[in-house]
Amino acid sequence: MVYLSSFYFPDDDTENSFFCGEKHTCYDSFYPFQVFTRNQLTQLDFEPITILYGGNGSGKTTALNVIAQKLGVERDTLYNRSNFFETYTELCDYRLHRRIPAHSCIITSDDVFDSMLNLRAINSGIDIQREHLFQEYQDNKYASFRMESLADYERLKRVNTSRRTSQSRYTRKYLMDNIRERSNGENAFQYFCEKITEDGFYLLDEPENSLSPEHQLELAQFLADSARFYRCQFIIATHSPLLLAMDRAKIYDLDENPATVKTWTELPNVRVYYDFFKQHQQAFL
Repeated sequence: MVYLSSFYFPDDDTENSFFCGEKHTCYDSFYPFQVFTRNQLTQLDFEPITILYGGNGSGKTTALNVIAQKLGVERDTLYNRSNFFETYTELCDYRLHRRIPAHSCIITSDDVFDSMLNLRAINSGIDIQREHLFQEYQDNKYASFRMESLADYERLKRVNTSRRTSQSRYTRKYLMDNIRERSNGENAFQYFCEKITEDGFYLLDEPENSLSPEHQLELAQFLADSARFYRCQFIIATHSPLLLAMDRAKIYDLDENPATVKTWTELPNVRVYYDFFKQHQQAFL
């Protein structure tokens, strides 16, 4: 599914016109101006899965943030901006094939990290509650208790439960599942599965962070299936060869001048992995 067909960044002439009219010269940076014109990137044309590839400073994340700002898609965490960010996005344009669904969003590494911090906080609370339930079990099991009013009904149920079951079963009954039983990588992968739903437009900034190779492959399959069968569109900034290899993904190499479309096997980052494993292939025999 394609919702966003094309996105247009200001060209050299447009940026020069802006600078000619800008009265203030005390700024250290005019970011995001001059990020994309340096490699002549003025237009991106999208497929159901489009990947932005490039090294640090190539503009991958900036492109996602500009697109998200221009389209007004939902985001959870703050991001780097400048005094000229709104001005720049006003000069951008886009073409839709279909209306962007309301639940569409941008998902960044900060979103995933914040989610894992929240899980840690929950786990900390669970640990405290578990200790409380251990003591409560002992008090209930061996206490002499008599119900004197309806206000004691809940306590009566817990006393009876304590006397009929083991401490571990009692604790599991009154304690929510310990989320920490999943690793950070598993929680990160689960975050994407919960956040991405059918009929959606999603911008993903380096989703491979916190994911093992196995989970990266799982995520790649999940994204490919979501695009193919569940009418989703993805624009992804990534270095991961495992994500770059997704079937039918359109890849822009933002390190090239001009920025150009390539196959995943042509990308320098992938060639580094290929050459490394080829050099050490005897170790795998």
